[in-house]
Amino acid sequence: MVNRLSTERRAQVIGCLVEGNSIRATVRLTGAAKNTVSKLLLDLGSACSDYQDRTLRNLTCERVQVDEIWSFVGCKKANVRPEHNADYGDV
Repeated sequence: MVNRLSTERRAQVIGCLVEGNSIRATVRLTGAAKNTVSKLLLDLGSACSDYQDRTLRNLTCERVQVDEIWSFVGCKKANVRPEHNADYGDV
């Protein structure tokens, strides 16, 4: 038998992630397993993508404002060696 999170626990996990907590922090806060949180996050991403693909059509927007999230892959741009220029840096 597979253990399933209740709707309330899923909402708790998603709430932690939406507030900007990492997967590890979410595990500590909710007591859910790391793999469970990761799988729920993937399912949530797919559900959001499907919803947006269905509903955000033929919009008459003239301007769109989005928040930006800064991160880096491997290392910060200032520390990227020339041979790794395309693979690492700010995103």
